[in-house]
Amino acid sequence: MANIIDGKIISRKILDEVKSSVKLCSRPPCAAFIRVGDDPASVIYVNQKQKIARELGIDTFPILLPLHAQGKEILNAIHSLNENPEVDGILVQAPLPTMALQRAAFSAIDPSKDIDGFHPQNLGLLCQESDDGFLPCTPLGIMELIRSTGVDLTGKHAVVIGRSLIVGKPVGLLLLQKKEFANATVTFCHSKTKDIARYSRDADLLIVAVGRPGTIRADMVKPGAVVIDVGINRIPDDRREKGYRIEGDVDFENVREVAGFITPVPGGVGPMTIAMLMKNTLLAYQRHAHR
Repeated sequence: MANIIDGKIISRKILDEVKSSVKLCSRPPCAAFIRVGDDPASVIYVNQKQKIARELGIDTFPILLPLHAQGKEILNAIHSLNENPEVDGILVQAPLPTMALQRAAFSAIDPSKDIDGFHPQNLGLLCQESDDGFLPCTPLGIMELIRSTGVDLTGKHAVVIGRSLIVGKPVGLLLLQKKEFANATVTFCHSKTKDIARYSRDADLLIVAVGRPGTIRADMVKPGAVVIDVGINRIPDDRREKGYRIEGDVDFENVREVAGFITPVPGGVGPMTIAMLMKNTLLAYQRHAHR
């Protein structure tokens, strides 16, 4: 039976550390959140981030734009925040109406305020293994979850299922780094990979981020492996008050019988993403304060 990696407990410790540091700041750090449209999931995510920020003493600067907002309007909002010395961090809540606009928005953010870590400059610094940029929050949180297991990644086979800019690619780069806590051998799998199970069965560390429930079954997992489930899928369920339940990409109940460590959904990766966003906001403030 696998050990459960509790993201709620680990994230709480990080948030408490951020809160203690914020009390020492000469002014509250400030994070701006840009949301386009009223996508229910985006509304929930932004509200959660603002709520936790306030609990830590971090100011928030919400900008809500209609779904029909033109690219120029969104980019102008970003440029205005770039120029505002009281704003330390900027987050554009994905998804935006088009991928082209999303890329343009990420690229328009001042890299020193890019607390989501998606600006090309920050992604380039990640490739260079530099500590001068910002790391994407979900991959950063995943690394903390893995660290909590005490497993030494050196030389271990890590399989990342998913190749998104938000999770798959950056977490693979973090696992590859020539640092004390990394040095893994990394394999990427994706929708075009033939026989994913062939790779997943050989994984000492399996990270699953495809957005498809039940992707990983127990017979696809190496006994004793560390399994990180990034998926968040809404499954219709009339027995629930909300009419749905949340499941990950991994068949949790059966895989936990095989794995050595596993993250639950919810309560695994999700809380860590917000915790690392708050940590990045504090870091952005500290860097601006020491200019």
